Amino acid sequence: MAPRTPVVLGLVLLAAVAVATLHFWSVRPQAVRAPDPVADEAAASALPPDPLRTSVPDPVPRPAAGEPPAAGGSGNRIGQIVVDVSGKVHRPGVRRLPAGSRVADALEAAGGVRAGTDVTGLNRARLLVDGEQVAVGLPPGPSVTGTTGGGGVGAGPAGPPGGAGPSAPLSLNTATAEQLETLPGVGPVLAQHMIDYRTENNGFRSVDELRQVDGIGDRRFADLQPLVRP
Repeated sequence: MAPRTPVVLGLVLLAAVAVATLHFWSVRPQAVRAPDPVADEAAASALPPDPLRTSVPDPVPRPAAGEPPAAGGSGNRIGQIVVDVSGKVHRPGVRRLPAGSRVADALEAAGGVRAGTDVTGLNRARLLVDGEQVAVGLPPGPSVTGTTGGGGVGAGPAGPPGGAGPSAPLSLNTATAEQLETLPGVGPVLAQHMIDYRTENNGFRSVDELRQVDGIGDRRFADLQPLVRP
C-alpha cells in the first residue's frame, strides 16, 4: 500500500464524521416558545354588543294584594277590579285592586278599619267582584243594600226566618247563609250551595245563574227571581 493511502482514508473518515455530525445537529429537537395569549377581556370589549343578549325585557311588576296601583289606571284593565270602600275606615273611597282580592285586601287599601268598629258580621275572606261596595260599620238600611257590611251591615233588610222573604231584593254576592235562608224554599243546604257557587265562580253576574246552582229548578227559580239580585 502506498504511503498516501492511510492519509487519504483518514481524511475521508473525518469528512464522513463531520457530515454525520452536521446532519444530526440540524435535525435535533428544539424548544418552541408558545405564542403570547390574547387577552379575552380586550377581545370581548372590541366586539359589538349582541342585541339578542342585552335586550332582556324587564318583568312586569304586579301589585301586591291590598295595594292600589298607580293613579290614572283604568278599572277595566285586565287583572284589576274596582271597589268602593265606605264607612268606618281611615281612607274611604274607590280602590283598584288585583283580580282575586278579598274583602281584607280592600280594607287594607282603605287604611284599615277604625278602632272600636264592630266587624263581627264582616266576612273578610270573601272574594271581591268588580264594581261592588264594601261598607264598614254603617247602620243597615236601603242605602247600603247590596254592600258587604261590618258592624251590623248586611246585604239587605231581611225578614224574619220562615217568612215570605226579605223586604228588599237580596244581593246574592254579599248575603250570608242566614240571610239566604230567609228566602222561600231555601234551607241551610241550599244556602250553602249558593255560597259555594259564588265562591267558585267569583260571584253572581246575573240572577239567571241561580239555575246553575244545585237544587234550584225552574219552579224555585221563579219564586226567587223577584226577591234577589246579583
